Amino acid sequence: MNKLSDEDIEKRLLRFPDWDYFDNAIHGEFEFENFKDCFSAMSRIAFECEALNHHPNWSNVYNVLTISLSTHDAGGVTLKDFKLAEAIENIVEPDEE
Repeated sequence: MNKLSDEDIEKRLLRFPDWDYFDNAIHGEFEFENFKDCFSAMSRIAFECEALNHHPNWSNVYNVLTISLSTHDAGGVTLKDFKLAEAIENIVEPDEE
């Protein structure tokens, strides 16, 4: 998988308003009603990660989930990261497709 150019990443991010590009990764932060809802979303995201064989750097504090996506083997952001970001968006914000 080839690393995308900064220009390509910025163009693709137009479809992902909740995500930003910095530090050689795309980053999203999602707030839920409570810890249970956040953890439930994390569990569903984990299944997508396994299916794509691509695993995020993420953290959870109470009802906030912070995710960073980068393809380590490619040394930056690839199409694989955007595919996972899309799956994450469909889980955390299904009504906004």
